[in-house]
Amino acid sequence: MTIDAPYVLMTRNGAVATVTMNRGAQLNPLSEQMIVALQEQFKLLGSDQSVRVIVLAAEGKAFCAGHDLKQMRAHPSQQYYKSLFDRCSKLMLQIQRLPQPVIARVQGIATAAGCQLVSMCDLAVASDDARFAVSGINYGLFCSTPSVGLSRNVSRKQAMEMLLTGDFIDAQTALQRGLINRVASAEALDTEIASLCASIVAKPSQSVALGKQLFYKQLEMGVDAAYQLAGQTMACNMMDEAAQEGVQAFIEKRAPDWAN
Repeated sequence: MTIDAPYVLMTRNGAVATVTMNRGAQLNPLSEQMIVALQEQFKLLGSDQSVRVIVLAAEGKAFCAGHDLKQMRAHPSQQYYKSLFDRCSKLMLQIQRLPQPVIARVQGIATAAGCQLVSMCDLAVASDDARFAVSGINYGLFCSTPSVGLSRNVSRKQAMEMLLTGDFIDAQTALQRGLINRVASAEALDTEIASLCASIVAKPSQSVALGKQLFYKQLEMGVDAAYQLAGQTMACNMMDEAAQEGVQAFIEKRAPDWAN
């Protein structure tokens, strides 16, 4: 790979867009350049209504090894670090605020900010050789920003154990703890993701987008406010043509005929 090769590649298969981190030889670190490239690509896809699902993938033997520590060490400034982590946090939030579901396709290691990236995707499918860690503590750096996503995926004590030890967990353990949705062999990984994508694409896009937005908003609310927002969202959803058609199809015992 040449040094001027794009940091991110994008391919389409019908309604599914795959965004691939393209620095496999370096284990796809979240460098300044990688973060910017991902942000730009997600911005484009988020405004494209023909895209129904986004798969976040990576070239090479690893998904993402976290931030580029060599780049960080070359800029020993608190202002620089704050700017970097702020931009990274905006990327993580951007993923959750996209109207389309984002599925992490994980192979090899996903550590530190790479594990954070998995946790902030809506869904994640991993190969059976994948491993996950928030290993900054091994280098004197508690994984503070990765802890935000991790603690919203797995239980508090399991998250704290990972954060305090820096130890890796395997794919089956990540599945049991709720960090990922499915595990497949390396050979079957793409087939498993394609099956998940097809199931989502078969649903009305407006209902999916509305539901994703509501899901994350209500998680950060008290239960009373969450139910109030959920009820309001459901009432709006029921007025949508897709929901009206879906309910009518259920009554008539037929498959719904959705426009998209």
